[in-house]
Amino acid sequence: MGMGLLVGLQREYASSKTAGIRTFPLITLTGTVCGLLAKEFDVWILVAGFLGVISLLIIGSVQKIKDKQEGGGITTEAAVLLMFSLGAYLVFGEPIVAVVLTGVTTVLLHFKTSLHGWVNKIGEQDLRAVMQFVLISMVILPVLPNATYDLYKVLNPRDIWLMVVLIVAISLCGYFAYKLFGDKAGALLGGILGGLISSTATTVSYSKIAARNITAGKFAAFVIITASAISLVRVLIEIKIVSPSSFMNLAFPLVAELAVMIILTGILSFKQRKGDFKMQDQKNPAELKSAVTFGLLYAVISFLSAAVKDKFGNEGLYVVSILSGLTDMDAITLSTAKMTEQKSIDASLGWRLILVAFLANLVFKGGIALAIAGKNFAKTIALLFGIAILTGFAILFIWPS
Repeated sequence: MGMGLLVGLQREYASSKTAGIRTFPLITLTGTVCGLLAKEFDVWILVAGFLGVISLLIIGSVQKIKDKQEGGGITTEAAVLLMFSLGAYLVFGEPIVAVVLTGVTTVLLHFKTSLHGWVNKIGEQDLRAVMQFVLISMVILPVLPNATYDLYKVLNPRDIWLMVVLIVAISLCGYFAYKLFGDKAGALLGGILGGLISSTATTVSYSKIAARNITAGKFAAFVIITASAISLVRVLIEIKIVSPSSFMNLAFPLVAELAVMIILTGILSFKQRKGDFKMQDQKNPAELKSAVTFGLLYAVISFLSAAVKDKFGNEGLYVVSILSGLTDMDAITLSTAKMTEQKSIDASLGWRLILVAFLANLVFKGGIALAIAGKNFAKTIALLFGIAILTGFAILFIWPS
């Protein structure tokens, strides 16, 4: 009855002509009673109850047509059928599931205006991003074979593409947050979203701003250092998903490096030039071409890591880590986290490989800043990244195994 009252309250507030604060509890209770009767006697009682509710909805619709009332869609009717079904589900399933679904239903009904407003903001590129993610995750992934095709048993098409889905999903969350807050984003939020989508692309964008406008140097540096810090948060999220059993051992040294990055961000936030902020346009991260490219890169890094470890031992993995980290942190992070989870390498080696890749990535982004914005801006980035790199080396040599 409480579940029905909750949804009924919202529908009554929305001035629904079909069902309100009394009808919804009655519908949900009817579902529960039909479920109890079906459990005790025959399942057809539940079917009859469901058909009876549908009949009531049809009668109500016919009456509205006779009274020449304007239709308001079928949202309330759909909610009625769902609440009857949830009432019946309480008899056979887990009560918590029914409670959660009721809460979700109420929220969906209540935020109609906000949801419609968000949909109206979606452009062709945004819808394309959603459809491409559907293609990547719900069409391609299920049909890929779950088997290995190499000597080291790392080239599994399904596992490789699953990593692609993970990375695209993280980037897509950042992308849609950007679409939601882009015009309202301050420098801090701009850096956070840039780090979630691509810290390297953010470095390129804001280095161009610094090159065009000398007075925007501290502001651009703040966004870049924030994005780089968030990229390390992104790394920690990836490790947690791929290597949950080794997460604590892998995470602590990286969190120490992250703490230094956050301190640098905090210091720079007091020095950055105040003013209007407009976040730079972000590209669709769900492009199929980009997904395939990352999948190939991840496969190559995984195979090279296994081959180098077999031929040259653990020391050779550092070379792979540096080369991969120069342009992409995700592939080496996922590959190393998976090797750690499978006990192919120790966690003490795993976090070192990831940290080395991160430091190499900072060097690469510093080079980007120098090439695009020149020496003056590069000095600021070099100072900030230099502190982070020296801290990283200190962690590598001091942190106990």
